[in-house]
Amino acid sequence: MLLEVRDLHVEFKTRDGVAKAVNGVNYSVDAGETLAVLGESGSGKSVTAQAVMGILDMPPGRIAGGEILFQGKDLLGLKEDERRKIRGSEMAMIFQDALSSLNPVLSVGDQLSEMFTVHRGMSRKDGKAKAVELMDRVRIPAAKERVGQYPHQFSGGMRQRIMIAMAMALEPSLIIADEPTTALDVTVQAQVMDLLAELQRELNMGLILITHDLGVVADVADKIAVMYAGRIVEQAPVHEIYKKPAHPYTKGLLESIPRLDQKGQELYAIKGLPPNLMHIPPGCAFNPRCPMAQDVCRTDVPPLFDVAARRQSACFFWKETLDG
Repeated sequence: MLLEVRDLHVEFKTRDGVAKAVNGVNYSVDAGETLAVLGESGSGKSVTAQAVMGILDMPPGRIAGGEILFQGKDLLGLKEDERRKIRGSEMAMIFQDALSSLNPVLSVGDQLSEMFTVHRGMSRKDGKAKAVELMDRVRIPAAKERVGQYPHQFSGGMRQRIMIAMAMALEPSLIIADEPTTALDVTVQAQVMDLLAELQRELNMGLILITHDLGVVADVADKIAVMYAGRIVEQAPVHEIYKKPAHPYTKGLLESIPRLDQKGQELYAIKGLPPNLMHIPPGCAFNPRCPMAQDVCRTDVPPLFDVAARRQSACFFWKETLDG
């Protein structure tokens, strides 16, 4: 197993109290496999990824429990300098806002070549040559002429390709892509996702794709983990979730996607808002918004029930959800 997250808990201490952002998350990803992590804003997707990468702001954040095993080694037991050696060379992250993630006063060539001069001890000349090679690899036109340009001189889609190039530079075993297509139009989204999938196959990397858009992951993910209020509420192979969701929250997300065969019909929306993470409702956190909620849902926290092989749902009434 390339990466395994076990019973991870992350909290944030604020002036108003403790926000429980991640509440016992378990997931895994293997070499060459793509795991899509879905959920509304505030569900804990990005915080889990930051804990895996070791870039969580502490304080105010705190890892309250759990294990993060990368190639069998618990990352939480490593010193910061040991974690730093793994970041970039063994695992890398692509952020959603490329413009704010890139340094505006350094050329993209300098930022790409730094990966090689710092981590591989290359000369500046060789580092620049590798930067041009990387830009060609992610299909940036006229890479040799544009390597000296700055981030603001590139379009949003091109900047995102540069972020992908930086993540791929040292050919890590694992890439975490946090909403990599959020600010892009539909056509460019498809191009970026195709590029990610192609490079992943080429390097046999594990990929964790964080998104709130079910449409983005339909063609690239192998399995999906759906998060709500810091917990995983459903896990399954991608096609099984799209065919028959086993949790009311997943079902609501799927039904809220616009469809060509429903022209003129009112678009479904999940009622209410995600819970305040300092005051998560007792029982199932989704119960105030769930159309299937019953008394047990308001008092008991549902475990992840085994629905089928490689499939789980944290719902007492998963059978009824499947049948519905």
